[in-house]
Amino acid sequence: MPKHGKKYREVAQLVNAETLYDPSEAIELVKKTAPAKFDETVDVAVRLGVDPRKQDQAVRGVVVLPHGTGKTKRVLVFAKGEKAKEAEAAGADFVGDQDMINKIQQGWFEFDVCVATPDMMSEVGKLGRILGGKGLMPNPKAGTVTFDVTKAVQEIKAGKIEYRLDKAGQIHAPLGKVSFEADKLQENFKALVDALLRAKPAAAKGVYLKSIAVSSTMGPSVRVNLQSFR
Repeated sequence: MPKHGKKYREVAQLVNAETLYDPSEAIELVKKTAPAKFDETVDVAVRLGVDPRKQDQAVRGVVVLPHGTGKTKRVLVFAKGEKAKEAEAAGADFVGDQDMINKIQQGWFEFDVCVATPDMMSEVGKLGRILGGKGLMPNPKAGTVTFDVTKAVQEIKAGKIEYRLDKAGQIHAPLGKVSFEADKLQENFKALVDALLRAKPAAAKGVYLKSIAVSSTMGPSVRVNLQSFR
């Protein structure tokens, strides 16, 4: 039995697995080889020359993609008083304190990102196991524990994403949708790679960017020529 369907096999013939494509060519190929009828997400996988087992070589951060991801994220803000009003004015989808904590403890998860003011973290911390297991726990490094809730909410709505090194030494992130214009996907791609280069740990030795590949949700992987970023 074939591993992939007919449509996938047809479009996969357009990609040479041995070729390293320039970023612009790679993006165009991803758009051409997206076989699904829905608007697929364009993803990037970056293999870094770091040891994920060593804390001083951890790579984690955030970047605001110039053209967003094509998906509007639902933002929950843990805040009270004036900061709660500020969050609502900034466009947060849900705002609250103990009431929201209680809802989550009862199994409610109709949100994509959590933001919390620092004074709420003693209470939000009680949700550590619940939110942490889903990758939703507010974190200062991701800019989601802050008193500047307006900036946090607006950046998330504008297309801020968080990237984090996985156990295999790779970064996986969305770049947008197949329906995006190619130049917008390229600008998002460049913004992410630039952020990764800035996040290079001082302890990292040798080649930092090992390999990069882009693909649509259901399409074949397209390898990218790294010379463009060196």
